[in-house]
Amino acid sequence: MRKWLLAGLAVLLVLCGGGVAALVYFFVRPPLDVRADFTRPLRVPPLAASTVDAQGRRMFDLRAQPGDSDFGHGTTRTWGYNGSFLGPTLRAKRGEPVVVNVSNALAESTTVHWHGMHLPAAMDGGPHRPIPTGGSFQAAWTIDQPAATLWYHPHPGERTATQVYRGLAGLFIVDDDEPAQRALPHDYGVDDIPVLVQDKEFDGGGQLSTGGRFGSDIGVLGDEILVNGTPGPYVDVHSQLVRLRLVNASTARIYNFALADGRPFALVGTDGGLLDKPAMLDHVRLSVGERAEIVVALSPGERVALRSVRALGSDLESRFNGGQDAFDILQLRAAATLRPATLPATLVATPRLDPAQAAQTRNFQFSGREINGRKMDMTRPDAVVVKDTTEVWNVSNGHGTPHSFHIHDVQFQVLTAGGAAPPPELSGWKDTLFLEPHREYSVIARFADYADPTTAYMFHCHVLRHEDEGMMGQFVVVERGQQPQLRH
Repeated sequence: MRKWLLAGLAVLLVLCGGGVAALVYFFVRPPLDVRADFTRPLRVPPLAASTVDAQGRRMFDLRAQPGDSDFGHGTTRTWGYNGSFLGPTLRAKRGEPVVVNVSNALAESTTVHWHGMHLPAAMDGGPHRPIPTGGSFQAAWTIDQPAATLWYHPHPGERTATQVYRGLAGLFIVDDDEPAQRALPHDYGVDDIPVLVQDKEFDGGGQLSTGGRFGSDIGVLGDEILVNGTPGPYVDVHSQLVRLRLVNASTARIYNFALADGRPFALVGTDGGLLDKPAMLDHVRLSVGERAEIVVALSPGERVALRSVRALGSDLESRFNGGQDAFDILQLRAAATLRPATLPATLVATPRLDPAQAAQTRNFQFSGREINGRKMDMTRPDAVVVKDTTEVWNVSNGHGTPHSFHIHDVQFQVLTAGGAAPPPELSGWKDTLFLEPHREYSVIARFADYADPTTAYMFHCHVLRHEDEGMMGQFVVVERGQQPQLRH
């Protein structure tokens, strides 16, 4: 339908004065190819301060607040946690009980969702529990999942895209005792670098613009890149191997990360943790919310840029949705002398879930702003899952617009992608999955530990405009024989 509307608009423009020029601009202009000068050192988010209370719980404090930032356009009004833009990196170990005290100093309500975290529904930070202006919320749970690069961000009803775009996001790194974690580069900010990537558009006054690209159906597509809030960044490297924790923290844009000279890198981890073994790739595509851990090998004195190259096809729909744009992301600057380092041949064995043991198989089609023809309804559970059971979900994109599937609470494994075995980048634990147009994916997950018939978890499109406009569903985990009794 949108393609027909665009065609109709084109005819209307031709009939109006200046129509030909407008058509040339929108339909003939080349995709973006943005080059950076790499003049600013990369800002590394500080590790969040924490204390351990008398009960042995690791305590963190986060305050959502407004502030001012400098991105090279003068003073830009932004939002952040414990600062003016983004937030500190929370870090805790598997088995630790954690408490995060969240306070809200914004002029509107918010929440904090722990993206990728396995935790009780009441602590998950979805739209069911808004934190009002001046209010607070205490999230408490025990970490019980493998080491991984997770992140946190707002998840309020209908305002997620705006709040993330203004700067509310941060990393949550989970550690464990697996030897592979120590065999990989692991010195935070030195050879283990967080790379939180966002695109922004600025208006003439240096403020963040929320105007969408003509013809785009996915939200703001900025023409500038910030990494950890830094424009045009570089990072000095002193080891032969550097680990990059890539996070697509944009609201709509899809990235396809590659090194500018085409050299391969080692993919060592995805959303939910490390792979069985490194996979040598020359690019990795991340939709909104996805993460990847890669290890890059460097030679003394060289400089190499991480870029995002074309992420989608060559059709008109892909062009409108930014899929053919390219950007410089980050320059790696190797010192004249590098510390020796070796990539381990094996990492962490991933126990495979068996679809023959699945208690349920469910089908979800994403199309327009609906899942299975329905928009989000806070009073309606779209699935009731029995605790300690395994389910297979067949998830498909029913039209030409890109979508991104995210499920709360669990990590899943991809069984098939378009009917075929998953590629290496989809072989590990995942919580977010790019849904290519007109393609079906089959995933499997185990819903362990937490049952709460009164509080739902979410599943949704992680293209944040789509989420805000109703492309969400919710599921309730219950004990066997229980019925959902949602509070809303």
